[in-house]
Amino acid sequence: MCRIYVNADPILYESRTRSLRIHGVITTVRLENLFWDVLQEIAARENMTTSQFAVKLYDELIALRGEPPTNFASFLRVCCLRYLSLRSAKEDAPASAAASGSDLRPRILKTV
Repeated sequence: MCRIYVNADPILYESRTRSLRIHGVITTVRLENLFWDVLQEIAARENMTTSQFAVKLYDELIALRGEPPTNFASFLRVCCLRYLSLRSAKEDAPASAAASGSDLRPRILKTV
């Protein structure tokens, strides 16, 4: 059972640090490559760069909670996992939901 996990390409769990400019302040975020790949996929769906998407998430979190996240990297990881969970639910949904016009597209960003 665990082979599917342990046979993963080591590059996927290698960490990479990226710099993000959030309202003029450069912030570094260290995530595993797989998380950067998922963030890139989500950003592309939203017609944004990965950096733009991360800043959008940051801004929306501040608007909702009133304070910056204490661990932005962890927040981004959770966003990735929520996206993948929602995507999986969409793929597992019965064909009747698709035929009825239900939109199960993962929604991370609020419509402003």
